[in-house]
Amino acid sequence: MTSHRRPVAEVLGHAFGELPIAVDAYDGSSSGPANASVRIAIRRQRALNYLVTSPHELGLARAFVSGDLEVGGDLYDALMLLTGDTVGDLSWNERLEILRGLGLRTLQPVPKPAEEVRLHGWRHSRRRDSTAISHHYDVSNRFYRLVLGESMTYTCAVYPTMEATLEQAQEAKHDLVARKLGLEPGMRLLDVGCGWGGMVIHAASKYGVRALGVTLSEQQAEFAQKRIAQEGLADLAEVRHLDYRDVPEDGFDAVSSIGLTEHVGERELPAYFARLFAKLRPQGRMLNHCITRPTTTQPVKASGFIPRYVFPDGELMGVGRIASVMQDSGFELRHMECLREHYAMTLAGWCANLNEHWDEAVAEVGLARARIWALYMTGSRIGFEKDHIQLHQLLGVKASGGEAAYPLRPNW
Repeated sequence: MTSHRRPVAEVLGHAFGELPIAVDAYDGSSSGPANASVRIAIRRQRALNYLVTSPHELGLARAFVSGDLEVGGDLYDALMLLTGDTVGDLSWNERLEILRGLGLRTLQPVPKPAEEVRLHGWRHSRRRDSTAISHHYDVSNRFYRLVLGESMTYTCAVYPTMEATLEQAQEAKHDLVARKLGLEPGMRLLDVGCGWGGMVIHAASKYGVRALGVTLSEQQAEFAQKRIAQEGLADLAEVRHLDYRDVPEDGFDAVSSIGLTEHVGERELPAYFARLFAKLRPQGRMLNHCITRPTTTQPVKASGFIPRYVFPDGELMGVGRIASVMQDSGFELRHMECLREHYAMTLAGWCANLNEHWDEAVAEVGLARARIWALYMTGSRIGFEKDHIQLHQLLGVKASGGEAAYPLRPNW
């Protein structure tokens, strides 16, 4: 006796409840409001396998990346609906009920999308860190230019006003870091995880600082060195393809770490700050800028879509955990600032850039990777808006004998 098969769109529409989402399915069925601004298209049965058997948001990501599921309408609006408290976190009994409703006793296993990465070796070993960084950053400099804009800065910007452009906000971020570090002509700056050299170039060109940047991405280092030469800053600035743990110089006046801590890992955090502390001269300052968890009790290791497709081995910690390790490493903490809303605005700018240059981006890196980026940046924007993740800057000083060479009040 065969099971009665209900229309696919009807079953999925029931799972969405009262959400204003329309569903179109491969069996020709449709459900939901006719005028819905968000339409989910289920192109093939494999999407059901991903949606029903994968945990949390991973099923949606797999179906979307593979092209088995498409979103009509604004992706931001769709994810705001689909990431609500009542969607996606189904029990196995609820999943089985969906299968029965579709007339499917079992779903045959299907391969995960090829873009889903699995790293090998000891977590946060030098070799594995290098592979993880290369996976994310050695994609295509042209693709990053399309997404990030002319600044080629891939970290949270600082918006001086709501009307500021993305480029103005990235310039303001670099200048805020420079002023917090108290940069002056002739000083030496070490920028770890320097990306495409934005902070290095800003410090050298605006403050006359001798700046050294290091990155594990070969493409970033090559791009930054060319940019430094074009700016006529070769006598002041340098970017090396190098692990920050292998920088031979010390005695720096300042260290900036903008977006590196997320890749370091909790186990390596004490050694990370201890190494950077050792690189500073007495009274030198360090600015740590990174994504954080809202509490210190949440799991550090991420699960689901982000670590499998975007940031392998990325680990986010509460700012309290980071602050305590900085203190234990010798730093006197002088200032802390949360820039959560600024990162949501930054991601909105990057998403707008990707949408504007969608065809070029797809031609450069392929449809699947472009979809990954659209999903990742849109979801992250929502995460910052809803306070699921945060962004903090922490300023520490290598005080010596009680002398911190720090103003009575912040002067930036």
